[in-house]
Amino acid sequence: MMKTIAHLTATFFGLGHAPVASGTVGSAGALALVLALGWALPADRHGLYLPVVLVLAALLFAVGVPAGSWAERRYGRKDPSQCVVDEVVGYLIAVAWISPPGWAAALVAFLVFRGADIVKPYPARRLEALPGGLGILLDDVVAGLYSLVVMIGVRLFLTG
Repeated sequence: MMKTIAHLTATFFGLGHAPVASGTVGSAGALALVLALGWALPADRHGLYLPVVLVLAALLFAVGVPAGSWAERRYGRKDPSQCVVDEVVGYLIAVAWISPPGWAAALVAFLVFRGADIVKPYPARRLEALPGGLGILLDDVVAGLYSLVVMIGVRLFLTG
Protein backbone atom coordinates (compact mmCIF):
# COMPACT_ATOMS: atom_id res chain seq x y z
CA MET A 1 0.00 0.00 0.00
CA MET A 2 2.77 2.48 0.92
CA LYS A 3 4.59 1.68 -2.34
CA THR A 4 1.43 2.46 -4.28
CA ILE A 5 0.97 5.78 -2.49
CA ALA A 6 4.64 6.66 -3.03
CA HIS A 7 4.36 5.72 -6.71
CA LEU A 8 1.14 7.68 -7.29
CA THR A 9 2.58 10.71 -5.48
CA ALA A 10 6.02 10.67 -7.12
CA THR A 11 4.61 10.17 -10.63
CA PHE A 12 1.59 12.40 -9.96
CA PHE A 13 -0.88 9.66 -10.81
CA GLY A 14 1.28 8.19 -13.57
CA LEU A 15 2.11 11.37 -15.51
CA GLY A 16 5.79 10.80 -14.79
CA HIS A 17 5.68 7.74 -17.04
CA ALA A 18 5.25 9.88 -20.15
CA PRO A 19 7.75 8.59 -22.73
CA VAL A 20 9.19 12.07 -23.39
CA ALA A 21 9.29 15.35 -21.47
CA SER A 22 7.85 13.87 -18.30
CA GLY A 23 8.56 17.10 -16.38
CA THR A 24 6.52 19.07 -18.88
CA VAL A 25 3.74 16.48 -18.73
CA GLY A 26 3.77 16.65 -14.91
CA SER A 27 3.59 20.45 -15.09
CA ALA A 28 0.68 20.12 -17.52
CA GLY A 29 -1.07 17.99 -14.91
CA ALA A 30 -0.57 20.82 -12.42
CA LEU A 31 -1.91 23.28 -15.00
CA ALA A 32 -5.05 21.15 -15.35
CA LEU A 33 -5.38 21.03 -11.57
CA VAL A 34 -5.15 24.82 -11.30
CA LEU A 35 -7.68 25.33 -14.08
CA ALA A 36 -10.03 22.90 -12.30
CA LEU A 37 -9.62 24.93 -9.11
CA GLY A 38 -10.42 28.07 -11.09
CA TRP A 39 -13.57 26.38 -12.37
CA ALA A 40 -14.55 25.17 -8.88
CA LEU A 41 -13.92 28.63 -7.40
CA PRO A 42 -14.96 30.78 -10.39
CA ALA A 43 -15.56 34.08 -8.69
CA ASP A 44 -13.50 33.13 -5.65
CA ARG A 45 -16.08 34.99 -3.60
CA HIS A 46 -14.72 33.64 -0.36
CA GLY A 47 -11.03 34.09 -1.08
CA LEU A 48 -10.41 30.33 -1.08
CA TYR A 49 -8.11 30.02 -4.10
CA LEU A 50 -4.86 31.18 -2.48
CA PRO A 51 -5.24 29.14 0.73
CA VAL A 52 -6.25 26.04 -1.26
CA VAL A 53 -3.24 26.35 -3.59
CA LEU A 54 -0.85 26.95 -0.69
CA VAL A 55 -2.22 24.02 1.31
CA LEU A 56 -2.03 21.75 -1.75
CA ALA A 57 1.56 22.81 -2.42
CA ALA A 58 2.51 22.25 1.24
CA LEU A 59 0.83 18.84 1.39
CA LEU A 60 2.36 17.72 -1.88
CA PHE A 61 5.76 18.94 -0.67
CA ALA A 62 5.34 17.04 2.62
CA VAL A 63 4.42 13.77 0.91
CA GLY A 64 6.62 14.47 -2.11
CA VAL A 65 9.88 14.48 -0.16
CA PRO A 66 9.57 10.85 1.00
CA ALA A 67 7.99 9.86 -2.34
CA GLY A 68 10.95 11.44 -4.15
CA SER A 69 13.38 9.49 -1.97
CA TRP A 70 11.39 6.34 -2.73
CA ALA A 71 11.56 7.12 -6.48
CA GLU A 72 15.34 7.48 -6.33
CA ARG A 73 15.61 4.03 -4.72
CA ARG A 74 13.02 2.54 -7.10
CA TYR A 75 14.55 3.87 -10.31
CA GLY A 76 18.17 3.71 -9.13
CA ARG A 77 19.23 7.28 -9.93
CA LYS A 78 19.19 10.82 -8.61
CA ASP A 79 16.03 12.79 -9.50
CA PRO A 80 14.53 10.20 -11.85
CA SER A 81 12.44 11.54 -14.71
CA GLN A 82 9.44 9.54 -13.48
CA CYS A 83 9.27 11.71 -10.36
CA VAL A 84 7.22 14.78 -11.32
CA VAL A 85 5.59 15.77 -8.03
CA ASP A 86 8.28 18.45 -7.81
CA GLU A 87 6.98 20.08 -10.98
CA VAL A 88 3.47 20.09 -9.57
CA VAL A 89 4.61 21.79 -6.34
CA GLY A 90 6.69 24.33 -8.26
CA TYR A 91 3.85 25.21 -10.62
CA LEU A 92 1.40 25.60 -7.73
CA ILE A 93 3.81 28.12 -6.20
CA ALA A 94 4.08 29.93 -9.56
CA VAL A 95 0.30 30.51 -9.59
CA ALA A 96 -0.12 31.27 -5.88
CA TRP A 97 -1.80 34.63 -6.20
CA ILE A 98 -5.03 36.05 -4.87
CA SER A 99 -7.54 34.71 -7.40
CA PRO A 100 -7.65 31.81 -9.84
CA PRO A 101 -5.79 32.49 -13.08
CA GLY A 102 -7.61 32.45 -16.39
CA TRP A 103 -6.42 30.27 -19.27
CA ALA A 104 -3.95 32.84 -20.61
CA ALA A 105 -2.32 33.59 -17.24
CA ALA A 106 -2.17 29.90 -16.34
CA LEU A 107 -0.47 29.14 -19.66
CA VAL A 108 2.02 32.01 -19.29
CA ALA A 109 2.81 30.80 -15.75
CA PHE A 110 3.31 27.28 -17.16
CA LEU A 111 5.82 28.57 -19.73
CA VAL A 112 7.62 30.79 -17.22
CA PHE A 113 7.82 27.94 -14.71
CA ARG A 114 9.11 25.43 -17.25
CA GLY A 115 11.79 27.93 -18.31
CA ALA A 116 12.84 28.55 -14.71
CA ASP A 117 12.84 24.82 -13.98
CA ILE A 118 15.14 24.18 -16.93
CA VAL A 119 17.48 27.14 -16.27
CA LYS A 120 17.56 26.48 -12.50
CA PRO A 121 18.32 30.00 -11.22
CA TYR A 122 20.36 30.41 -8.05
CA PRO A 123 20.12 28.66 -5.59
CA ALA A 124 18.06 25.95 -7.35
CA ARG A 125 21.03 24.04 -8.76
CA ARG A 126 22.68 23.98 -5.33
CA LEU A 127 19.52 22.76 -3.65
CA GLU A 128 19.09 20.07 -6.29
CA ALA A 129 22.30 18.50 -4.96
CA LEU A 130 20.71 17.84 -1.56
CA PRO A 131 20.05 14.15 -0.96
CA GLY A 132 16.82 12.34 -1.74
CA GLY A 133 13.42 13.87 -2.11
CA LEU A 134 14.46 17.13 -0.48
CA GLY A 135 16.85 17.87 -3.36
CA ILE A 136 14.25 16.80 -5.90
CA LEU A 137 11.60 19.16 -4.51
CA LEU A 138 13.55 22.22 -3.40
CA ASP A 139 14.96 23.19 -6.81
CA ASP A 140 11.42 23.32 -8.16
CA VAL A 141 10.25 25.34 -5.17
CA VAL A 142 12.90 27.92 -6.09
CA ALA A 143 11.84 27.82 -9.77
CA GLY A 144 8.24 28.30 -8.62
CA LEU A 145 9.18 31.30 -6.48
CA TYR A 146 11.09 32.94 -9.33
CA SER A 147 8.13 32.26 -11.62
CA LEU A 148 5.72 33.76 -9.09
CA VAL A 149 7.80 36.96 -8.99
CA VAL A 150 7.78 37.14 -12.81
CA MET A 151 4.02 36.54 -12.90
CA ILE A 152 3.40 39.25 -10.30
CA GLY A 153 5.45 41.62 -12.46
CA VAL A 154 3.50 40.64 -15.58
CA ARG A 155 0.17 41.14 -13.81
CA LEU A 156 1.22 44.54 -12.43
CA PHE A 157 2.44 45.62 -15.87
CA LEU A 158 -0.75 44.49 -17.63
CA THR A 159 -3.14 45.93 -15.07
CA GLY A 160 -1.29 49.20 -14.71
